[in-house]
Amino acid sequence: MTILPTKGAPWAEVSARMDQMGQGDVKWRDGKAAVYVFNAGPEIEQVQKEAYAKFASENGLGPAAFPSLKQMEAEVVGFGLGLLHGAGGCVGNMTSGGTDSILMAVKAARDHARKVRGLTGTLNLVLPRSAHPAFDKACAVMEIEVRRTPLADLLADPVAMEAAIDGQTIMMVGSAPCFPYGLIDPIEALGALAERRGVWLHVDACVGGYIAPFVRMNGGDVPPFDFEVAGVWSMSADLHKYGYCAKGASTVFFRSEALRAHMIFEVGDWPAGKMVTPTLAGTRPGGAIAAAWAVMNVLGVDGYRAKHAEVTEARQTIGEGTQAQGWRLLGDPQLGILAFTREDVNPFAVLKHLYGRGWVTSAVTEPAGLHLMLSPVHKGVADTYLADLAWATQAARDDGARPAEARYGG
Repeated sequence: MTILPTKGAPWAEVSARMDQMGQGDVKWRDGKAAVYVFNAGPEIEQVQKEAYAKFASENGLGPAAFPSLKQMEAEVVGFGLGLLHGAGGCVGNMTSGGTDSILMAVKAARDHARKVRGLTGTLNLVLPRSAHPAFDKACAVMEIEVRRTPLADLLADPVAMEAAIDGQTIMMVGSAPCFPYGLIDPIEALGALAERRGVWLHVDACVGGYIAPFVRMNGGDVPPFDFEVAGVWSMSADLHKYGYCAKGASTVFFRSEALRAHMIFEVGDWPAGKMVTPTLAGTRPGGAIAAAWAVMNVLGVDGYRAKHAEVTEARQTIGEGTQAQGWRLLGDPQLGILAFTREDVNPFAVLKHLYGRGWVTSAVTEPAGLHLMLSPVHKGVADTYLADLAWATQAARDDGARPAEARYGG
């Protein structure tokens, strides 16, 4: 146990200690991380930090006190809706991250099911095997049954999902893309299913919401996945992922104000007066709101298109390079994630050797394989990664190491 020092230390000393502690962290600025950090380069990092610092003490809980934050949040939400075909009454809010956005969407769907559909008893949520565990967290908090369905070619299977739906289903989920494979589920088919069965459809675009529109602008073949699909009632999209904004910043969107109303918290019977918050959080860091607004204005459409062109170029280079080495791509990735596998060597052993050379990346388990979530910086280090991958593959083959598991986070 550490004890708070009786006497404070000078900032210069504390700062030096922080720098020392960080020496063992992954060198993400050098492109050595392909998970956890989204690196759009030093210029955008500087915008993040300076904008965050300008509003680090301000609080999004008090829009009357800080109308600047209210305006910035409204504009950021507007930017997102404009990218995701959110015209005609769609609304949204900023949250602290993807898990927060997903939890709020599930809460809104649950309350809608109770108040509008009149459901009682045990409710359930239907989602594919590949959907993010944040939905399990939300259901654990709200005591909702989770019904995960098998995949078809690594994608959500509408037939399997329909078989799992019943009169107690409050929400079904599709991903754009899913985290494990970087693949966009058949959202149009899921939307048609949702309309036919009268079930709320949420699209988890936490990873893809702020890259897919620009990949499409750059000529990529991105299928409909957002409010363009009539059956989509809500979406989550993370600003601190491919929006390149400071952590923690995400957005949650709804097709109408009537749907979002089920997300809002309102407590009136309290000695300090009524308290209304749009999301679970009370205090909301002004820095995260300001940094998101600043980065999006600095980059603009042209800046995002350029950054995401670098991401897709890195993905293509690494995808072709891994296949040339004997790896097999999982599916047909279209955005910034790719996963690949092989049967003649343990991929987790390869991952361990890559870590020894400073690479912090992740893995998939079904089937066992390696996983990369790429940033613009990886365009410049793709050849280095491929060379280290070839070395690590041979090293794993030589020593036969068998690490116990792959883990994301924790």
